[in-house]
Amino acid sequence: MSPYRGQESRQIKSLSAADIEELSRGGGWGFAKAAELNGIPGPAHLLELKDQIPLAPEQVAKITALYRDMKNAAQDKGAELIALERALDRKFREGTVTAVSLERMLGEIGKVRSDLRFVHLKTHLKTPEILTSDQIRRYNRLRGYAKAGPCDVIPKGHDVARWRRHNGC
Repeated sequence: MSPYRGQESRQIKSLSAADIEELSRGGGWGFAKAAELNGIPGPAHLLELKDQIPLAPEQVAKITALYRDMKNAAQDKGAELIALERALDRKFREGTVTAVSLERMLGEIGKVRSDLRFVHLKTHLKTPEILTSDQIRRYNRLRGYAKAGPCDVIPKGHDVARWRRHNGC
């Protein structure tokens, strides 16, 4: 049996219903992992963690504006990508795809995917300007990316306040 079994009934064969939903709502679709997993926060998760980081009201306002702009651009590009994938699927279904049309369509799809990824990654590049280095460290710890440091694990028997002061926590 093929691992693709059941996918032949998809609306667009190359996109799952979850993919279409994620792209339609301007979600990340994993496009910002290069930034996220290298310690550069994204606005959506910053807003989710705003109380634990914590973020000041003016930071929240700036990050909210970044997120809104990113989401709007991502929704537009996501809709464009869905339409292009739908057109490719239709050409194959109709049997009208040629090598020339395929190359053109894949070029368009590749460009839109690249543009969409750029939307997400460039937004990550803007967030460090809004945050302190301590907030970035805290974000990465909360997201599970940072190794535990002296501020995360206080040895038993130590005075918590003194330990934190001594270690610059």
